[in-house]
Amino acid sequence: MTTLFISRHPGAREWAVEEGIIVDAVIAHLDPETVQSGDVVIGTLPIHLAARVCERGGRYLHLSLELPPDWRGRELSAADLRRFGARLEEYRVTAVRPD
Repeated sequence: MTTLFISRHPGAREWAVEEGIIVDAVIAHLDPETVQSGDVVIGTLPIHLAARVCERGGRYLHLSLELPPDWRGRELSAADLRRFGARLEEYRVTAVRPD
């Protein structure tokens, strides 16, 4: 089992360290085809990639926060993430394929 933290944002990476989140690797972009059953993927993935992680037997933990609209598009620090309630929430995402 491998735990990956997916983020290109220094503040998010710093937040994870400060929160004591233990990972095997921190990477900027995920190739979902590398995920194996039992792997844990942490980040803010687009929904189709989160679904692929789940399809492959991985667990997806989303880095959630309550970000006000006027803060969107800014680079956030670890302190900013805490201020906006950063937390990890597990999701099981399933793509529904048309018949």
